[in-house]
Amino acid sequence: MTEFIFSILESIGFKHPIHPAITHLPMGMVMGGFLFGLAAFLFKRPELSKTAWHCAVLALIGVFPTILAGYMDWQHTYEGEWSNLIKIKMLLAFIMIIFLSASVKINAKTDSISVPGLILYALCLLTGIGLGYTGGELMYG
Repeated sequence: MTEFIFSILESIGFKHPIHPAITHLPMGMVMGGFLFGLAAFLFKRPELSKTAWHCAVLALIGVFPTILAGYMDWQHTYEGEWSNLIKIKMLLAFIMIIFLSASVKINAKTDSISVPGLILYALCLLTGIGLGYTGGELMYG
């Protein structure tokens, strides 16, 4: 199935990996969620905490197709080889789902950002940084 999808994409001139093209959605939303959460906390602006929550929801939705694209690229480019970097990325992706799910759940019940809510947004950001760094190491050494 993966090779079929890549052959269709190559037939229309798209010869790049799919995963890097869509990682910007969840990673941008994770960064936005943290920054809006931080601003809501520092400036006591409850409307910004709601914006942070919306970012976390969109990041949670976007993380699943991003993981699927990463899996497809791994199968296509690396033929499913279990390198340490792939293992780290898979672990971090699982951790990201947990942190995002917890962020969405905890921050949905309040009109203002709490310290635990902000910490969860920060953990999502740190996990995203780890995913990006590991992906860069995987692609560029």
